[in-house]
Amino acid sequence: MLTRLTGLAVATLLAATGTAAMAGPPPAGPPTLGPNVTVFDPGMPVSQIQATLDATHTAQVDNEMGTNRYAFLFKPGTYGTAEQPLQIKVGYYTEIAGLGAAPTDVVIHGKVEVYNRCLADGGTSNCLALVNFWRTLSNLSLTIDPAGQDACRSSANFWAVSQAVSMRRLDISGANLSLMDYCTAGPQYASGGFIADSRLPFVINGSQQQWLTRNSEVAGWSNGVWNQVFAGVTGAPDDAAFPNPPYTTLPTTPLSREKPYLFVDAKGRYQVRVPSAQRNTSGVTWAAGMTPGRTVPLADFYVARPGDSVRTINRQLALGKHLLLTPGVYDVASSIEVRRPNTVVLGIGHATLTAVGGSTPLDVADVPGVVVAGVTIDAGLHESPVLLRVGRKHGAGFSLPGNPTTLSDVYFRVGGPHVGKANIALEVNSDNVLIDHTWVWRGDHGVEGFTDTERWNTNTGRYGAVINGDNVTATGLFVEHFQRYNTVWNGENGTTILYQNELPYDPPTQADWMNGDVEGYAGYKVGDRVKRHTLYGAGVYVFNQNNPSIHTENGFEVPRRPGVTLHHIMTVNLSAGTIDHVVNGVGDPADTTRIGVPVYVSQYP
Repeated sequence: MLTRLTGLAVATLLAATGTAAMAGPPPAGPPTLGPNVTVFDPGMPVSQIQATLDATHTAQVDNEMGTNRYAFLFKPGTYGTAEQPLQIKVGYYTEIAGLGAAPTDVVIHGKVEVYNRCLADGGTSNCLALVNFWRTLSNLSLTIDPAGQDACRSSANFWAVSQAVSMRRLDISGANLSLMDYCTAGPQYASGGFIADSRLPFVINGSQQQWLTRNSEVAGWSNGVWNQVFAGVTGAPDDAAFPNPPYTTLPTTPLSREKPYLFVDAKGRYQVRVPSAQRNTSGVTWAAGMTPGRTVPLADFYVARPGDSVRTINRQLALGKHLLLTPGVYDVASSIEVRRPNTVVLGIGHATLTAVGGSTPLDVADVPGVVVAGVTIDAGLHESPVLLRVGRKHGAGFSLPGNPTTLSDVYFRVGGPHVGKANIALEVNSDNVLIDHTWVWRGDHGVEGFTDTERWNTNTGRYGAVINGDNVTATGLFVEHFQRYNTVWNGENGTTILYQNELPYDPPTQADWMNGDVEGYAGYKVGDRVKRHTLYGAGVYVFNQNNPSIHTENGFEVPRRPGVTLHHIMTVNLSAGTIDHVVNGVGDPADTTRIGVPVYVSQYP
């Protein structure tokens, strides 16, 4: 995210419930879901719903490094009308989700939007979406109604976002969907996102630098900056002319599993639908009925709130309960241990686990079928060996190809709101694991109080994702700014569909950025002994702002074997530093003579 946040105020304008400015009493949600979850009913006045959402957006629109977390859930029914559309603006750490068994059970007439933020000159300039992180929209139908908006705003539903933002199980109609905001100070950059299991209108990609759309339907698609990937998408653009436009299109997704979701059944009971894994699929899962999978009553979950002890959570998990993490920040001094097969750990409202005392906040055993979804994991003040571990190295566990352990919308952060230290963020040792959308981020900016040079030694993260297991698939792997290899893939038969990486901005000198005698660390490293690996659609970016003279020898480093293949890869210079080659000495330099101009390698070898 090429931007500076110096002087950015962190807004905390509301109480933890986010309802201080709401008209009338707050809508009552299920008491077990806690004070930061608001459940709307279609019988509530639109004005009351609008006031609740507006108040929270006011609090969260600039609250990038804050601790407030919110989930707004809509019971089945229709919200808003042509005369009074419901126009939702989504800020940081906010989840908007329907509670229907299918997306068509909850209909919103209006808009659900994210705009550019203006970060300089009192909020009038430096307007962009490069830091619009951490928000979720899912499981509803949106009939776009621009009533009451100016000519520019009436032209589309704007979703101008960057990493750690997902759109799932949506049915959108009525106007275009734009993944950039071209109304606030004209078109400006956005930096990545993810759509799955959705039926979409015509999509204006515009200035989005990288994007993955998976198992969806799209009426049309325009534009693309560096790296746009489609897997199992009906109506996806053809990629025969790559890199002009820069599309990578797979007709099916080799392995997919949709994220678990809350819904209310016909008797008003809260349930969690846990979709099953699918192979070689395309299109949405809900077109012919309920998404294939199993239904788990919410009563079978331990519903946790911030302040609950890890001992209590682990006891409930050991007794066979699943775990639902309600919105908030959880200080975790010893590991939450997931030991039983088929356990579901579901976070709502961007529930966040923060390491305390060098802990590993989440430790998943080497067993099949575990699903971890909607959870953010933060490094703490003392170095953690790893933030999320799946399986043990050289362990005696077991796995099943048809029932992979799955990580969906699981995000990591080292630094930002406070000092963070971790050796590895995500370590996968188990075989047969699916990583379905993750952002693994060593913060390039924050409110820790350090200069960019000091951050190199205070916010330390050596490796982003280390994959040791065999038969691991990643759909939407975003890893940024780590101090050695951002991603190391040692397992056999690995597959990645869209990889996005920025090398660290902050090495003080070339000596600080050396891998033995080699200048720098590749953004994506496949282990020297690996015989089979496939990568589709990937980019490594460089912005050595502390020392523009720094070089990185290769963006990608892989074994030279026929079974290791890379499709549609690129490097790009964001304005400082140099990547000498794209992969293994192949490809021209990404240097300051071609700022913002990608260097592509269509196929390697």
